[in-house]
Amino acid sequence: MSETTQTKETVGSFTMKVLNGSATAIIVSLLPSAILSTFLTPFAGSNAIVANLLHIVTVFQYFFAVMCGFSTAKQFDLGYTEAACVGGAAFLGSGCVTAVTTTVKGVTTTSFQLAGMGDVINTMLTAAVAVLFIKWVGNRFGSLGIVFFPILAGTGVGFLGSLTKPYVSLVTTAIGDVINTFTKLAPYPMCILIAMSFAIIIVTPLSTVAISVAIGLAGMGSAAAGFGLASTAAFLIWATLKVDKPGVQVAIFLGAIKMMMPNFLRYPVIGIPIALTAAISTLSVPILGLKGTPASGGFGLIGAVSPLASYNAGFHNVLVLVIVWVVVPFAVGYLMKKIFVDWTKVCKPEYFITPAR
Repeated sequence: MSETTQTKETVGSFTMKVLNGSATAIIVSLLPSAILSTFLTPFAGSNAIVANLLHIVTVFQYFFAVMCGFSTAKQFDLGYTEAACVGGAAFLGSGCVTAVTTTVKGVTTTSFQLAGMGDVINTMLTAAVAVLFIKWVGNRFGSLGIVFFPILAGTGVGFLGSLTKPYVSLVTTAIGDVINTFTKLAPYPMCILIAMSFAIIIVTPLSTVAISVAIGLAGMGSAAAGFGLASTAAFLIWATLKVDKPGVQVAIFLGAIKMMMPNFLRYPVIGIPIALTAAISTLSVPILGLKGTPASGGFGLIGAVSPLASYNAGFHNVLVLVIVWVVVPFAVGYLMKKIFVDWTKVCKPEYFITPAR
C-alpha cells in the first residue's frame, strides 16, 4: 500500500477541524472591529474618511459565516469550488440575512438586509454538514461537480441550516442568558468560575473566542473571561522566563498562549496555578463592575481588546484599568509561580519548556 494513504477521519479529528476552522474565522472577522472601533469612534462624527473606515470594519465582521465555511473546508483540504460551496451554505445557515418585504402603491418588493453575524453555532453545524456531504459524495459527480455541488452542498445544505437556525438560536441564547443572569445574581462565584474555565480553555484546542461569541457571553461574564486569558498569559510569562528563549514570553504576551497547549496536555498539573491566578485576578470584575461584550470575552490582553471593552462599557479610569488588567494578573502570576514552581515544586520548571525551544 502506498505511503500516501489518507488517515481515517474520526469523530474527534473531524470536530477539531470544524472548531479550528470556525475559530480562525471568528478571530479574522472580529479582531479589526474589536481593536479599531475604540480608536475610530470618537473621530467618526467629524471626519468622513474615519467614519467610512469605521463602517468598513463594522461590516467586515458580518462576513464571519462565509469565512467560517471557507476556512472549515480548507481544514479538510477541499478544493476551492467545494470550499466556496461550504462558505455559501454556512452563510445561509447563519441567518445573518433577513428578507424585508415592503408594499408601496400596491407593488410589493423584497430586499435583503444584513442582521449581524448570525448564530455562530448553527453556522458551524451547517458548515460541518456541508463538508460531510461533499466528503460523502466524493468524485461521484465527476466533471459535473461544478454544477451539482453549488446546488446540493451550497443552497441545499444552506436551506437545511436555515431551518435549524431558529431552534439552535433558542438553545444558545438560553445558555448565554443563564450565564449572564448568574453573573448578576452571584457575581463573585460566577466570575471566578468563568475566569478559571477560560484560563484552562485557552491552553486546550478549544477556541475561547468561539465559545464567548457562541453563547453570547456579555457584561461581567465577558470581562471575567478576558481576565482568565490575561491571567494565564501573565503566569506563563513568569513560568517560562528562565527556561525558554525571550521570544516565547513575547509571543505569549502577544496572544500565542496556545503554544503551551502541548505542555498542558502532557502536564495537566500546570492548570492548578493557571486557574488560581485567574480566580484571584478576576475579583476586580465584580468589585469594579467591569464589563465586556461577546466579541471581547475571548481575547484578553490580545490587542488590549478586553480592557478596551471595559473602557467602552463606561469604566473610563485608564490608570485603574492598567492596574487591574496588567499589574494585578502579573503580580498574582508571579506569586503563583513562586508557590507552585519554586517553593512546593508541584510544577517542575521543565514542564514549561515549549516544543519550539
